[in-house]
Amino acid sequence: MHTIENQDRTLSRFIETIQEQEARKQDYLANTAQLQFRTISENDAEPTSQLIMEASNGLPTTILDCNKVARDQIAAKAGIDVRTFERFRTYYPQQFDPLINEVFQREPAQRMIRTYMASNNGKVGVGGVNRGTARAVVSDKFKTFDNTHLVKAALPQLLDSDAQWKIVSGDVTDMRMYLRLKSEVITGEGAAVGDLMALGIGLSNSEVGHGSVNIFQLFYTLACLNGMQTGNNHRSTHITSARAETDTWGLLTDEAKDADNRALELKVRDLVGGLASRDSFDEVIEKMRKASEDTITGSSNEAVEALGKVLQLTKKDTKNIFDGLLATIGQAGYAGNPVSRATMVNAVTAVANKAQPDEVDDWQRLGGRVLDLPKSDWQRVAMAA
Repeated sequence: MHTIENQDRTLSRFIETIQEQEARKQDYLANTAQLQFRTISENDAEPTSQLIMEASNGLPTTILDCNKVARDQIAAKAGIDVRTFERFRTYYPQQFDPLINEVFQREPAQRMIRTYMASNNGKVGVGGVNRGTARAVVSDKFKTFDNTHLVKAALPQLLDSDAQWKIVSGDVTDMRMYLRLKSEVITGEGAAVGDLMALGIGLSNSEVGHGSVNIFQLFYTLACLNGMQTGNNHRSTHITSARAETDTWGLLTDEAKDADNRALELKVRDLVGGLASRDSFDEVIEKMRKASEDTITGSSNEAVEALGKVLQLTKKDTKNIFDGLLATIGQAGYAGNPVSRATMVNAVTAVANKAQPDEVDDWQRLGGRVLDLPKSDWQRVAMAA
């Protein structure tokens, strides 16, 4: 068994975070008719919206502060766009809270409320009321596959791999969990002499309805640790069964649900082992070498503008790619060479290094799209003047 290099205790802190959250998790099944929504505003502070769970006598048993994910899901179920929901709860809570409660009463529905309870681990708090944070308000048929399941399934396979994985980053946000690693031995020269690349692997999951379990290959440029995800389906596997809301899930016994999760853990194990592939890495290396021959014939500035239009990006995101281009043309393998498709791939993936954790995947996938752009789209970029 190998070890995973744990630079700056990144892996240790990542696992500690997941374990701490696991200890505080609690799921409630509740009908919206037994819920109350209220917003508390104090001075100029950000208002706090809460879900109050009531007993049959109308007294509160649990008070949950709603995070942004939970609020967005309440808004969606009420048929209100997120911006309007946030504006009304902030500026007009006395008028808005009764509206949400009226929806709860007139359109009753069973919901799973996923929470982090206070440090008393869900025991009765002050005044006999439990307190915590509502992190998701989803269907009662929502199929749970938590971060601990994913890490439990993946880590032994990562440790057994001859790829000698080194952790690059580990993040847990309100929406998703991300773990990214790179191989110390599956490496090669990419677009040019000195442009060293390494195979990587990524794992992500959402416990709150923001996507499925995802196991995917990454390709890192070592000079800057830009990561790229390719669009090859057999190398970037999106496991959908863990997040489907089906009518049959609520009929299953706990034993059957545990068996379903165990089957998914086995899929994760096999995929993590299968993605440590030298063959697929060599394919991407060859693509990057060919991409270095697709040089632009027009202006670099105009090429970035054209790329932004091809990818349908905002002006802000296009400006970020231009900043990424400036960083790329100064690094090993690109300095002094003509700007090419390979340069643009790295310009795009460079943005991921400064992006928020929940945006990194999007930029890494965009890098893969640039590498695989159809010839006609690339010509629009290359010939822009």
